[in-house]
Amino acid sequence: MSARALGIDLGERRIGVAVSDAGGRMATPLVVLERSGGRPGDHRRIAELVAEYEAEVVVVGLPLSLDGGAGPAARGAAGEVEQLRSALGVPVVTHDERLTTVIANRSLAEAGLDGRARRRRVDMVAASVILQGWLDANRAERSP
Repeated sequence: MSARALGIDLGERRIGVAVSDAGGRMATPLVVLERSGGRPGDHRRIAELVAEYEAEVVVVGLPLSLDGGAGPAARGAAGEVEQLRSALGVPVVTHDERLTTVIANRSLAEAGLDGRARRRRVDMVAASVILQGWLDANRAERSP
């Protein structure tokens, strides 16, 4: 049985958010949240989206380095994930986000968006790439 999930792309200035369908099959870009200047406020906004969309899990992109190691960005994200686990009433898991921003930018460029329009959307599209990867991986694990 699948459930709705939120995908999160944590950035320094923005947080991209995506949502899955109720069956947990397809991720869709949802919104870009501008960082408020404090993690508690940002996490409250994410909690509101969890409640609004009745998400049963939150998937946060973990920015591993290309060799799979956990550099400063991954360690920072892992610390914020721990805070999210305390702030949200649902499980929070991580998923490898290597190259998701590259994929998101390429997709938006292929759709004909200029640089300015891509910058406004790239974080939520990256969140949908992260979430779709997690959905696909979990579907493969559940298949016989």
